[in-house]
Amino acid sequence: MRRFDVCNGDADGLCAVLQWRLAHPAPATLVTGLKRELALLQTVPAEAGDEVLVCDLSMQRNHAALLRLLDAGVRVRYVDHHKVDQVPRHAALQACIDTDAHVCSSLLMDRLLDGRFRPWALVGAYGDNLAAVADALAAGLGLDEHEREQLRRLGEGINYNAYGDDASDQYIAPQQLYARLVQHAHPLDLLRHDRIGSELDALRQADLQQALAQAVHAAGSGARWVGLPDAAWSRRVIGSFANTLAASEPARAHAVLQAHRRGGYVVSLRAPQAAPGGADEFCRRFGGGGRAGAAGIDHLPDSELPRFIAELAAAHWGG
Repeated sequence: MRRFDVCNGDADGLCAVLQWRLAHPAPATLVTGLKRELALLQTVPAEAGDEVLVCDLSMQRNHAALLRLLDAGVRVRYVDHHKVDQVPRHAALQACIDTDAHVCSSLLMDRLLDGRFRPWALVGAYGDNLAAVADALAAGLGLDEHEREQLRRLGEGINYNAYGDDASDQYIAPQQLYARLVQHAHPLDLLRHDRIGSELDALRQADLQQALAQAVHAAGSGARWVGLPDAAWSRRVIGSFANTLAASEPARAHAVLQAHRRGGYVVSLRAPQAAPGGADEFCRRFGGGGRAGAAGIDHLPDSELPRFIAELAAAHWGG
């Protein structure tokens, strides 16, 4: 019997799997990738009798591959917070799906494990831009302000590392990063003994400074957007920058449009933090997807830019 752990390569995905493996140590093949590599389940060579854990990957995008595995006799545990039209009913599937805007996959795994490795769940939540939720849970653990800040920076750094067009844009491959994270039952221990957290934070801060120097444009009274050039730093920082903008003006939606080398734009959208809903529905109009509070578009053609800005200005948010 083989085990496969399949997850998004961002903070939420890695920290969800990490919690499970700390609670249930066992050899497993990690299958992960870049932030926008969502259809990972189709790459898993599992067969009858094998076990697959899936975290923080849209079931909607992986539906056909999931059915294939289940029909082949693979047991699947699926933990995710992205919208799905229908969860299959199958004896071999254990699904924990919650699309509430205030949860993420790491927090769902925390729920399944009764909080056994909550500090790592907090890292995932901070990385997924759920700072208020994470702060409240951290206070319940007795973590002081400095410790919460350390976990926030670690989560944001791990999340930042997942962005890019290919591996050359990343500081460290998600598989290699996970191997270093899972050595420590508590993320503060990682920060004391491994420099990866501070290294990712320094690179992220440098990229953010370049992004913050770009012009900000209004889209009506309820939204703002920023254009980024086609560059390695902009590909890495697009998600972190969108989160930073969202935190700076919680009443407004924010879109970051990063020019793509083959034309058009990659888009990262955040619904207003004061009304975290509708981002996924908005991006679906342009072939994208995501979550209620945060979503994206892999390719927005140049010809669609005027319609995108017009609809962003007219959008209504909230779940």
